[in-house]
This record gives sequence, structure tokens and C-alpha cells, in this order.
Amino acid sequence: MTETIKDAVARRRTFAIIAHPDAGKTTLTEKLLLFGGAIQLAGEVKAKKDRMNTRSDWMKIERERGISVVTSVMTFEYGDNVFNLLDTPGHEDFADDTYRTLSAVDSAVMVIDAAKGIEPRTLKLFEVCRLRDIPIVTFVNKMDREARNTFEILDEIEAKLALDTAPMTWPVGQGRTFSGTYHLPTNSVRKGDDEMERTPVNGPDSNRVAGLLPLNEQEAFIEELELAREACKPFDRQAFLEGHLTPVYFGSALRNFGVRDLIEALGAFAPPPRDQEADSRVVHATEPEMSAFVFKIQANMDPNHRDRIAFVRVCSGELKRGMKAKLVRTGKQMSLTAPQFFFARSRITADEAYAGDVVGIPNHGTLRIGDTLTEGEEILFRGVPNFAPEILRRVRLGDPMKAKKLKEALQQMAEEGVVQLFQPEDGSPAIVGVVGALQLDVLKERLAAEYGLPVDFEIARFTVCRWIDADSPAELDRFIDSHRGDIARDLDGDPVFLAQHGFGLNYEADRWKQITFTAIKDYQVREET
Repeated sequence: MTETIKDAVARRRTFAIIAHPDAGKTTLTEKLLLFGGAIQLAGEVKAKKDRMNTRSDWMKIERERGISVVTSVMTFEYGDNVFNLLDTPGHEDFADDTYRTLSAVDSAVMVIDAAKGIEPRTLKLFEVCRLRDIPIVTFVNKMDREARNTFEILDEIEAKLALDTAPMTWPVGQGRTFSGTYHLPTNSVRKGDDEMERTPVNGPDSNRVAGLLPLNEQEAFIEELELAREACKPFDRQAFLEGHLTPVYFGSALRNFGVRDLIEALGAFAPPPRDQEADSRVVHATEPEMSAFVFKIQANMDPNHRDRIAFVRVCSGELKRGMKAKLVRTGKQMSLTAPQFFFARSRITADEAYAGDVVGIPNHGTLRIGDTLTEGEEILFRGVPNFAPEILRRVRLGDPMKAKKLKEALQQMAEEGVVQLFQPEDGSPAIVGVVGALQLDVLKERLAAEYGLPVDFEIARFTVCRWIDADSPAELDRFIDSHRGDIARDLDGDPVFLAQHGFGLNYEADRWKQITFTAIKDYQVREET
């Protein structure tokens, strides 16, 4: 173990931003990039579509609808830290992409709308973080608008998430009078994020604080702050790292309030890259040997070059440009000739990367989601799930002469994780599966824009899909043989059972007790065929 690796790992902070749609996640991402020097002008995320600088929402459908539909990865430096920010889709139709992304982070920022509080999507994403023991930093956004009572927001977090809250900053004013943040641990004030340093004050009744508030609100602010000190828990980093407590920051990403507080907190409190569980042992982040896993594939980020990028989370050691790595699934060596760091759409060559870093590996179909890369060790990282789709459709192509091209395109989209692809055993046309309907819109647009394939969708006779397995291979074969018209193979060749409705699935499960029907599949080591 070298000091160089230890020091490099200690500087890394890899985190995701999770939120309900419209909570201000993309705006917050933009401001974090602005302060980190990854963009030069506020407004790039929603920039004119001909602007080519960095932005996190780079697909046409994202810019048109104002939502994130794919995970964007951005690496930047602030202070002494290197940050890897993963901006996840907020819409529930892209839950599978978000869940896979959360397997690659060490902490998360939960963005809450100050007027709406905890919303359904926020709650679901939090539960995923809890399952993975991911520490949460809370950012209450849009304090410059009409908002709920500050204590009410804290109470709701504690009640709905069963999570202790420790307010680290307190809003100076609210709505139209919101004019800064008071940092409780240090008794200091920051009027806006343009101020690099907070101004120390003697207390909430100081002239500096009073000057930020109308006269009729000053007394109420002092009372609130005193109550917050007495009633709220103090920050405990160990409780935060264990997932029992969340530090809470207030602000307005749009108006540059509180964002610098947040990024400084991530540098100070968020954990460095954590140790990762593999199938045979725990891999420590500071080990000298490189290991990594693929959690996302993105094709055609640069349509001019028809590229295909595997997003890799480095788990240990040092990934160097030009090094040889073993792809555990196949046992073969591959050369990492051009690893890349990302600023959303922009990218630079990564000469070296350490545990916690997220790098892009250009490849032509060699890497898949869930793959493990090592310097030779036979280990496999777990926890990159595949979820049973909730919508099944057949793809209708207007020009039958392009059927081969469509088959190749669907294969690439399935490898990327845009959809799941199922090939029926009876030879009938392939079926695509998605978690939400908006994924079909993304598939349709990308097939047209990137492959020149205008398509529509037809309702399949199936509505339920489950992976099947059995302790006895003979019993599994017997089930498949007796249900040939209801069996398909996924991208890995694993069998799935297709049912017309939930009743049909339950009926077969009752009849075939030795068959296991599962809605979640972990990626496994597979031999090349």
C-alpha cells in the first residue's frame, strides 16, 4: 500500500443527487459544477440547444421535457477534494437506472422542495439508499419561495424517513425576505454563495444578521434559532455515516444560496470511497491492485463517432491509461487505452484514476452492466440489479428491409440498459420490457435519431415477466418444455416466464413448487458462448 494511493482515495467524494422531479435537482447540479469550475456560466444545464459547453441533461428529449432521463457523471475539484457527482433521473420510469447508479456511490444528497416536503419519489429513493447504507445529506431547496415552516420540514423528515435531523444552517428569512444562511456550528453568516467565506458573528442578534432581515422578522428569527439549538440534535458524524442522522442545509440553488455550504459539507463530512463487498471477500479501497465494476453503459453520446461508453466505478488501486485489465466474466484481458473523465457531455482523457472515481471506458460491446475488471483476481462485485419490467411491448418497424438493423439496435439498447430484450423460445418476434412508459418514448426517439429507424409499439399478450430457476436442472427443463409458448430468453440467455396477468403467474407458481419466480436478477458471471 502506498501513501500516494491512500492520499488520493482520502480526497475522493463520490455522491449521487436524489430527488422527486421538479425539486430543483438539475439546477443544484449546475451550481455545484459552477463552483467546481466544470462550467463557466450559470444556466448551462438549460442552455440553448446549440451551446456545446458542459451540461448534465444532454439528450434532446431531456432538454425538450426539462427532465433527466439518464444518469450523468461529472468529475470536478473543489478545495482539496475530488468530487464525482452522479446526477440520477428523478422520474420513476427510470428507476432501474437510478438503482444501478446508487450502487456506485458512497453518499447522497437528498433535495427537498421547501414547499412540498417529502414526496413519493423522494421516499422511494431514500429507501434504496437505506438498503445500501448510504449516508444522506439533506438540502432543502427553494427557500426563496413560499415555503413550509422550517420545523415542520424537519419533523416530516424524521417522521417519514425515521431519520434524525441535525440542522447545520438556518435560513435567514423565507420567501421574498430570504437573504442568507446562518451556520449554527460556527455562529457565522453567509449572505450568498458569491461569498467565499462565512462572516463570524456574535449570535443571531448581531447587527450583521439584523441587517439581512426586515425589522418585524428579526425577533422571530432569534427565537427560531434558539429553539433549533435546544430542540434539534447536534451533528454526530458517526451517526451520519451509519445512516441514522442527516445534516440539513437550507438554500436556493437558483439564487446561489446555500450551495457552497453544501459542497463544503460533502468535503468535510461525506465518507471517502468505502470498501466494496465482492463474492469471495471484501475489497478495501486502499489496496494496491486495481478493481472496478461497470454500472452503466451509454451509447452514442457522440453521434458523429457512434461511440459506446461503459461507466466504471473504481473500487481499489489505481487505474492507469494503457494498463491491461482482466474482464472476469470472460477471463480475457482488455487494454484500457483511453479511459475518460466526464463533465456531462464533455470529456477528457484520464491518465490515472483511483478508488471512488467514475471513468468511461470506450468499447465495442465488450463490457456489460455488472462486469468486474481486475488486475487478475477472480472476484465479482455484486449488487447491480436487473428489475422485472412492468410494461412489455413488441416493436413494429415500418420498413421490413431494416429488420436486421433493428435487431442490432435493440441489442445495443438492451446492453446499455435502456430497455430489456426478450427473445421468445417459439421464434416469435422479440419483446422489449421497460419499467415505465417514458422509457418507450426514449427508445423510440433514440432509434429514430441514432439509427434512422422510425418505430411504433404493439401491445404484447403478456403483462408479467419473471426470471425462473430451480434447484434441479431437470425440473427447470421440464417446466420450460411444458410452457414453450410462454418462455423467452433475456440478453444473457437466462430463461424468463411470461404471463398474461398476475393470476396466471400465481397459478403456475402454485402448480410448480420447485420453480423459483423472481422479479430481481443480480448480474452473474457468465461464460462466453
